[in-house]
Parts: sequence; C-alpha cells; structure tokens
Amino acid sequence: MPGPADGVPPRDGSEARTTVAFVLHPVGPLPAAVYWRRRLLVLVLLVAVLGGGSWLGVALLTGSEGTASAAGTSEAASSASSGEPPALDRVVPPLAGVQTPTPPPSPAAPAEPTAPAAPVQEPGAPCSDDVVALEVRTPGTVASGSSPTFELVVTNTAAVPCTRVLDAQLQEMVLLDGAGTRVWGSNDCQPGSSADTRTLAPGEQVVFPLTWSGLSSEPGCAAPRVPVAPGQYVLRARLDAKTSPDAVLTIA
Repeated sequence: MPGPADGVPPRDGSEARTTVAFVLHPVGPLPAAVYWRRRLLVLVLLVAVLGGGSWLGVALLTGSEGTASAAGTSEAASSASSGEPPALDRVVPPLAGVQTPTPPPSPAAPAEPTAPAAPVQEPGAPCSDDVVALEVRTPGTVASGSSPTFELVVTNTAAVPCTRVLDAQLQEMVLLDGAGTRVWGSNDCQPGSSADTRTLAPGEQVVFPLTWSGLSSEPGCAAPRVPVAPGQYVLRARLDAKTSPDAVLTIA
C-alpha cells in the first residue's frame, strides 16, 4: 500500500497541521526568504491601500467642511466690505428692517352746521330788513290780455312788535321774461303815494293787492303799451330796499 512518502495525504487530521506549517514555513523550489518578502510586500501594499483610503476619506470630509466655512467667511467678508446685506437677509429681510406702514389719519368729522343767530330786534323800534319777510303771490297762470290781481305780503318775523313804513311809493312789482328783461312795472304809469307806518305784532302779515292791466310798460310810461305775449315770466316785489323771492307767472 502506498504510504505518506508517495505524496498521498494522510486521513488522520495531519492535513490541517501541514497547511498551517506550510503558511508559517513556506516550502518551494525557491528559498524561504523569497516567499517571506513576497508576503511582506503584499501586506505592506494592503496596509497602504487601506490606510490611504481612510486618509483620503478624512481629507475629503475635512476639505468640504473647510471649503464651506471658507466660502461662508469669504461671502460674509465680501458682503461686509461691499456694504451689501448677507444672502439670507437679501432673501428674507430682518425684522428690524421691516417698517410697519403708518395708517393715514382718519378724516375729521364735518362740523355740524350752526344755525344763524336770530336777529336782535328792540321792541317797538323800527323793523329792520332782517325781520321783515316779503312774498309776492300770483294766480300762477293767466290769459294773455287779462287783468290778474297780484298780492304783496309783508310779515314781521321778529319775536317782538316793531314798526315799519309801508308807504305806497316804497312798494313796487316788476315782471321779467325768461332772459331777465323787464317787461312791466307797477310804478311805471300809475305810481302810488301814501303815508303808511304800522306797528306789526310778531308774525303779523299785511297784504297789499294790486291789479295789473296785462299790458307792457317802461319807466315813465313813455313807450306804447301792448299785451304781454304768452310765455313764462317771473314776478318780483320790493319794499324800499327789501326784495322778495321770484314768483312764477305763466301767460297763456
């Protein structure tokens, strides 16, 4: 039977011992030092590769952080030197720089209109124009060529009695057309004359009627008198320097 010397490995476990011995004590055609140098070289290369990879990773991480820090520092320095705010402040302004708009002042409430002071009238004294109200009354619509009657109404609006001169020569009515041209006047052809001074009680009215011929006239009654043409007119009364509001008169 073949034995160990014939190169057949034994079956009793001596194969494991031979393999370990072969690693520690390499056997080959070359000297043992050659195998040890080869193994040492492979180990050195392996350590170098592992160590170099670790160093490279650390360097990359450190370099990235340093670059980011340097970039931030450089940007901050650049912003400070150029007077520009940092990038974050350019995107989101700081709270201190946000100004709250001041609301416009509310408009002042309009002042309440004050009623004019009532005129002062001494009892029994002459009625001033401020306390005398004038009104002229018309039929509203009259036929052309007719003879309507107008009324001049004088009212004491004071709270006390007063006196007023109501002489006929101080009274007058005038008729005006739509353009404001004078068409007729009560004193043009038949001026009146009287002495009429009255004491008017508070609120008292005095009515002076006047009949119109329906004809036109001019001061002094110099122009021919003709019937006033149909149209829209206004009648205005006067008592001395006091004038009444206009009353509308339609001649059909």
